Amino acid sequence: MLIIPSTVLVTGCAGFIGMHVSERLLEMGMKIVGIDHLNDYYDPQLKQARLERLRKHPQFHFFPWDINDAQGMTDLFKQHAISFIIHLAAQVGVRYSLEQPHTYIEANVAGFVHMLEHARQHKVKHFIYASSSSVYGANSSLPYSTAQPVDHPVSLYAATKRSNELMAHTYSHLYQLPTTGLRFFTVYGPWGRPDMAPYLFTKAILRREPIALFNQGNMVRDFTYIDDIVEGMVRLLPLPPESSLLSPYPSTHYEGLESDTWAPDISTAPFRIYNIGSGRAVRLIDFVQTLEEVIGLPAQKQMKPMQPGDVRATIADIDSLTVRTGFKPETSLYEGLKRFVDWYITYHQSEH
Repeated sequence: MLIIPSTVLVTGCAGFIGMHVSERLLEMGMKIVGIDHLNDYYDPQLKQARLERLRKHPQFHFFPWDINDAQGMTDLFKQHAISFIIHLAAQVGVRYSLEQPHTYIEANVAGFVHMLEHARQHKVKHFIYASSSSVYGANSSLPYSTAQPVDHPVSLYAATKRSNELMAHTYSHLYQLPTTGLRFFTVYGPWGRPDMAPYLFTKAILRREPIALFNQGNMVRDFTYIDDIVEGMVRLLPLPPESSLLSPYPSTHYEGLESDTWAPDISTAPFRIYNIGSGRAVRLIDFVQTLEEVIGLPAQKQMKPMQPGDVRATIADIDSLTVRTGFKPETSLYEGLKRFVDWYITYHQSEH
């Protein structure tokens, strides 16, 4: 854990994960510089409500800027001595990338390069960034391991996240910038995104409206509660990767690789990639059944075919993160959904 209070830049601080990790670090005595340009991909009022929680902390400083705003970002780094960066700002959503591809290139590729440049120029101690389980794409071997190749994304969103990993490695190699990529699996919990299944399903069940279950409800996801995600991130922050000649993990983690072959998640540069998830497989139909139990109402299910860009199953192998940090997700699906539903009902009190 961080012993000496530091200044952490959190991009996308008004987002779901951004708010929670900022709040946790503030409680630990860190100073948080948060930026978010509050786009309207989903309800900006939810983002504003998250910001209001963060603004209660005197050590939180907010800037409503785009990461592509060169002058704004330059001014920010002049005003604050940034020690760490947690880069979460991005255009999210697999299906939306089919409709607005250029938005993803601007935010997720150009924006990422700008953040790497700022991190390099200001000699940031550790640059942690959000990747995604979607980079595994057409891989069929489960659970997904960071030792697997990830050369076949099936959505533009996934392709931009994989490009982030490659660019991060380049900066780690050329400039010795310590970078860590986190492949998030399906994160849920209070203050979650309205475009994701827990929010959509809860809303529909409470309103007695039908829910769409793609692939006839036979999708499998690694649902991970937000507090577990934040715990893993906080544990990693003071542990920047170092340059090395040897793999830091047991050889069994890379069984089947040639002795002179590096896996995608490790390098001689100060660069690492980790899966961060629960490590548990949950069928979508079982997820809905648990949600029905929590809410106390039945769901009206509409079975649908697979959607373009979707994958049938995602399960995380989190062994390397556990070895590095002792990370062990603790929140059960039932308890996590109960906390989410309680928050949802309170937040939308006037609607129900």
